Amino acid sequence: MVNIEMETCRLTDYADLESYRANLQAKKTENKVITICCGTGCLAYGASKIGQSFKDEIKNQGLEGTVSVKFTGCQGFCERGPLVVIRPENILYQRVKPEDVSRIVTETIRNDLILDDLLYTIPSTNEKVRCEEDVPFYKKQLRLVFGTNGYIDPTSLDDYIQAGGYQALNKVLSSMSPDEVVDEIKISGLRGRGGGGFATGAKWEITREAPGELKYVICNCDEGDPGAFMDRSLMEGNPHSIIEGMVIAAYAVGARQGYIYIRNEYPVALKNSEIAIKKAEEKGLLGKNILGTGFDFSIKISRGGGAFVCGESTALMASIEGRTGEPRANYIHTSEKGLWERPTLLNNVETLANIPLIINKGAEWFYGIGTGNSKGTKIFSLVGKVHNTGLIEVPMGITLREIIYEIGGGIPGGKKFKAVQTGGPSGGCLPEEKLDLSVDFDELSRAGSMMGSGAMIVMDEDNCMVDIARYFLSFLEEESCGKCVPCREGLKRMRQILDRIIEGKGQDEDIELLIDLSESLTMGALCGLGGSAGNPVLSTIRHFKDEYVAHIQEKRCPAGVCKPLIRYYIVEANCNGCSLCIKECPADAISFQGKKQPVKLDQDKCTKCGACYDICRLNAVEVK
Repeated sequence: MVNIEMETCRLTDYADLESYRANLQAKKTENKVITICCGTGCLAYGASKIGQSFKDEIKNQGLEGTVSVKFTGCQGFCERGPLVVIRPENILYQRVKPEDVSRIVTETIRNDLILDDLLYTIPSTNEKVRCEEDVPFYKKQLRLVFGTNGYIDPTSLDDYIQAGGYQALNKVLSSMSPDEVVDEIKISGLRGRGGGGFATGAKWEITREAPGELKYVICNCDEGDPGAFMDRSLMEGNPHSIIEGMVIAAYAVGARQGYIYIRNEYPVALKNSEIAIKKAEEKGLLGKNILGTGFDFSIKISRGGGAFVCGESTALMASIEGRTGEPRANYIHTSEKGLWERPTLLNNVETLANIPLIINKGAEWFYGIGTGNSKGTKIFSLVGKVHNTGLIEVPMGITLREIIYEIGGGIPGGKKFKAVQTGGPSGGCLPEEKLDLSVDFDELSRAGSMMGSGAMIVMDEDNCMVDIARYFLSFLEEESCGKCVPCREGLKRMRQILDRIIEGKGQDEDIELLIDLSESLTMGALCGLGGSAGNPVLSTIRHFKDEYVAHIQEKRCPAGVCKPLIRYYIVEANCNGCSLCIKECPADAISFQGKKQPVKLDQDKCTKCGACYDICRLNAVEVK
């Protein structure tokens, strides 16, 4: 019998693990658990202080032993943080402050009363929603990979084991051959979630069959896309699921050493992954002689410096080797010659977190979710001009409209939807006509965008698509490693052309020139990141060409964003001379003309900062 009080006891075989799990589950009580979201966003809002306040209040009210407080990973609804969920009822309180803690404990914990002011309100109906699963943000999600984040303490191995953790590893080591594991992943139809969408099982098979005794498994947790934080949040909130996926992968391909490549700017993910590795080693789930089977696999953490290009496989491996993070020619497959020229399996965080699920529930179960060539679920970071921002996990095949309007709650301020950018900075911008597009690898690609790692940025009528293309191109230009000419020089020339268009100096041939340069980049760049770098330009020209034409031929920015092409005007019929704009103007360009008289704007002094437009509530300032 395993002594569950011995935190460092080592599990020596399959039966030991299951006995340990049974003891943990037997100890599980029906007491209330107050879960505090401690994802990076909620921590920035003061979640740690709120958690400590709960602990103090429970002690003060004599509730110790009947109520517990648990710090969890990111629960997804970042827009409404800090989040507190009281389980098992799943009562969700949002935007909680330390001063709310005492009344939550007194009213909700002690007396089962609901505090309406802390509940989520549906903007369109003003309906208050009590339970987490009934909030529209969560209702249409299928949280297979990400859902556990809200229930476990990421620093507790016991929490993970109690929730079924390492069951898949136990099954693999006790009853499956490496070939059977590879076949299971192939049958599931899982494709890599890191950007390329390569078939995971096929990649495992190539690595397994590659000659050489020494092989590696690498987990890519270098997530450089603007607005993307799926992998970071998974690593922060459920690191053991990734470690379990890595050990299974290592067993399948014949590796004995693994690396987690993680950005140094992810302190919580770094800390929690280090804790998880240490605890898994102490329990005999990682390291030498795992579960007494004779199988060895160790994991080291390699810290990345934050270069976008190091998300590319060969650049990432160069960085681990201590060299400059630059890609190499892509005709050399890393599955055959990767880290230190050895066969190397590289999967990202989300891909590996899917592995235990597939092993536990079966390849057929996983294959039954999603569309033709895109199986399972996908985690997206839903950000931008949308009511509900945060991390969502949805089945492949859901439409963009369902994501943006039903989960995201639509566009704030009564504004009109203009575009959604998927796939990160080298993804594409899709217009309103594509809202009913089924979201999967192939459909997004056919529409001129891509799945990428899962960033999804929503834009409204106030966004200029020429300016958006320039923004992403500038990011890529800055992050280019500069090794190949098409990427280094091509991006620079394209950004210069966009600068010229935005300054009102565009030429008729600029659109064709941008298309030619983008296509040259696609054909000639050394790595996948460079090859897809023209997508922001190509997709905005494809779907929003009229905006380019307006900038070039009419010297006009339809969205009123590009400063050289706009002017602010006072609408005298609407202005009552309240002077708010005068106080806000940093250039003293607006002058008072008398009580209840329209103010006057001096165009020569105006810096086009837009402060007058933002402060006016009378629609008395317009931009043309």
